[in-house]
Amino acid sequence: MVTHLNPDAWAVVNVALVRKALSEFTHERILEPVAEGNEFVVGRYRFAARRYPLNHWDISSVVRDDGLPVDALEFITEFHEQLGIGAEMLPVYLEEISSTLASAAYKLSKPDLTAADLVTADFQVIEAAMTEGHPCFVANNGRLGFGMSDYLAYAPETGAPVQLTWIATRRDRTTVAHSNTLRFDDLLRSELGDDVLQRFAALADPAEYVYLPVHPWQWDNKTSITFAADIAQRHVIHLGSTDDIYQPQQSIRTFFNRSQPSKCYVKTALSVLNMGFMRGLSPSYMAATPAINDWAHSLVSNDLVLKRYGFSVLREIAAAGYHNRYYENATDKTSPYRKMLSALWRESPVPTLEPGERLATMASLLHVDRHGSSLAAALVRASGLAPADWLRAYVDAYLIPLLHSFYAYELVFMPHGENLILVLRDAIPIRVIMKDIAEEIAVLSPATPIPPDVERIRAEVPDDEKLLSIFTDVFDCIFRFLSPLLDREGLLTPAEFWSVVVGAVRDYQSATPELADAFAKYDIFTPSFALSCLNRLQLKNNQQMVDLTDVAGSLQFVGTLENPLACG
Repeated sequence: MVTHLNPDAWAVVNVALVRKALSEFTHERILEPVAEGNEFVVGRYRFAARRYPLNHWDISSVVRDDGLPVDALEFITEFHEQLGIGAEMLPVYLEEISSTLASAAYKLSKPDLTAADLVTADFQVIEAAMTEGHPCFVANNGRLGFGMSDYLAYAPETGAPVQLTWIATRRDRTTVAHSNTLRFDDLLRSELGDDVLQRFAALADPAEYVYLPVHPWQWDNKTSITFAADIAQRHVIHLGSTDDIYQPQQSIRTFFNRSQPSKCYVKTALSVLNMGFMRGLSPSYMAATPAINDWAHSLVSNDLVLKRYGFSVLREIAAAGYHNRYYENATDKTSPYRKMLSALWRESPVPTLEPGERLATMASLLHVDRHGSSLAAALVRASGLAPADWLRAYVDAYLIPLLHSFYAYELVFMPHGENLILVLRDAIPIRVIMKDIAEEIAVLSPATPIPPDVERIRAEVPDDEKLLSIFTDVFDCIFRFLSPLLDREGLLTPAEFWSVVVGAVRDYQSATPELADAFAKYDIFTPSFALSCLNRLQLKNNQQMVDLTDVAGSLQFVGTLENPLACG
């Protein structure tokens, strides 16, 4: 199980992680490198770097002045006071770093799939081939709670087949919600089939119980122990598994149906600490999830501009969650103990494909293989387009729909790489599909009409912070990394990259004069914007890095970044 943990692999992944730590902590102005000749120095660490827009440091090498091997755990410990990691949190953060390193070492042990190989690879092959995780977070593969056998069985990069565990929960203790376009019983019938439903019915009467999928790890490590009283009292009944084979996705608690790809994704509660949160699902939130998705889907589907760009959302069409009365009586509404037993069903993108279209997680655009080649550059070359034309196709598919959603409705998404699916034809992005809707969208305007059962997505954010949904989430968290990848392989300089973005935005604004007042109020070409620091959030509290009841109030800002669009 641990053959990937060997000296050679460990040396490689430690250098890579310290390079990233130096880059991101410098970007967030926690560390301040000092120039010495053609190199930079932070403490005992000396490195070569190229500077890019948005204060991005592309670090190509790093060594220690004392000649000892670069060690990420030592690096974090050495700088923990500057990083603001409290004494009690330091060992927990070190454990997350250790897990991230171990994951990286495992990925090196896999067959060598090059960026060129991935250009024509299957959707789920690409999903499992990703090596980096979130590009900004240093400790991005923490997964505290998984042992080695759990890792091999459930980590996305292993691509291992998974059969979900199914349970029955008493209806009077279970929240069930579904889209207005279907019945919950019909969904279960299409997902499970009559034979499985009959088998389940012999164990738990469907008139009294709801059938619910559970992550196998969650059942073994949490439900069967933490919910022992409910099992003993027959409020929860174990039903077994079905024949369908699933594959864990980059988000770790969501599964794609490999047996029947047109069936729904299943997203489950998972009480594992990963990247700043315990990855639970609240049964209380489940109540409004399908309604929120129906509203967002209707808005997006009926907007002529969004239709022109091919933008769409994958609806979470049904959800269910069990209320454990013991823990709900003992905790407040944000407690992880209230989020241990829920699931939702999300539409599959496969039935939406036209002939010749292929799918890939948008996270793949930032993927770099072990030879230093990026998938983004490989796609550009395979497309036969001029690099600027390829980038324009991507920007039109990705950025412009996000801009329009903001300017027309002040509707914002969480548009990081794992939350979007690219639709490719001939290696060219032709449209994008947004997912993870209910927990990660917000309406920032009091004027945008929202149904009463969807009102929880309305958020109060100061006007001068609203465009951070683009500046931070797109420019700083995606484009900041994509531009150097294309520059490194000789395809587009930073000036050429950002010129394409400027052109796409100006063309969109010219074609949408009815939103001129909004364009003026929220100026995408402003000279600078606030630097929102993601690692600072995790370093401050790696168990709940933002208050989910006040996300905007939880953000940490340090100075400003020059806007690369301002020169346009």
